[in-house]
Amino acid sequence: MSRLLFPVLAVALAAAFAGCGVAAGDGRPTVVASFYPLQYVVSELAGSQVRLLGLTQPGVEPHDLELKVRQVAEVSAADLVVYEHGLQPSVDDAVHNNAKDRGLDIAPLVDLHSGNPHFWLDPVRLAMAARGIEARLAKVDPTHADDYAANLATLTAKLEDLDAEFRSGLAHCDRDLVVTSHDAFGYQEKYGLRFAAIAGLSPDAEPSPAHLARLRSLIDSEHITTVFSETLASPKMADTLSRDLGLHAAVLDPIEGVAARSSKDYLSIMRANLAALQEANGCRVTP
Repeated sequence: MSRLLFPVLAVALAAAFAGCGVAAGDGRPTVVASFYPLQYVVSELAGSQVRLLGLTQPGVEPHDLELKVRQVAEVSAADLVVYEHGLQPSVDDAVHNNAKDRGLDIAPLVDLHSGNPHFWLDPVRLAMAARGIEARLAKVDPTHADDYAANLATLTAKLEDLDAEFRSGLAHCDRDLVVTSHDAFGYQEKYGLRFAAIAGLSPDAEPSPAHLARLRSLIDSEHITTVFSETLASPKMADTLSRDLGLHAAVLDPIEGVAARSSKDYLSIMRANLAALQEANGCRVTP
């Protein structure tokens, strides 16, 4: 019964909240972004022209997000909801039940690898997402369509520059295998890298003893120096492996979210990742 009532309750609350902060009172459209990379893109494209709400708060792992009733109400009242189907089931449900005609699913726009939702780790694919978001913003708010188009051009140039930095920065390395805590980085294989994950696509998956044995053998044969954990998920598995094998422990951020009280953004985190990869893989930067 509670599951049946939940969408109805959310819609009712959407109407109630519309007068107290869910919908902007100054004429700006309200845009909801389901997790950080999409929130970053909307912010870069729209700036203060929209009221932007992020569903995944800093410090929260987006795979684990369970929407509160108020957040479902925010989805219901939004002019546009930007999300990635399959990454956050509770968001998928909220859009399907309450905002189907106002939802923008990024997944069909970015040429997803099978089973891997982490497309934003490829700046070119994030630019593809940005084009789709800009088109919808222009429909929602045609008065500022020229601004959105200009901001898209600026953001696209930034992302293309970042892609070029990764290509040149990882072109001449002693090693090309990277050991990470979970299988999030496959989109960066375009830069000549290979990735071996301790866990699978979920950062909380427990690896089998057989998988760990194969990984240890691979680390030895490939002369790996570093095991990477990540920002929001527990570093326990990566730290244990690096300690047992006498390797360096470092952080490679999948940018699923930002840490609480962090001042970093997508571009600065990606560049920090590049520097970490260069150090771990013995990369030489040529003029």
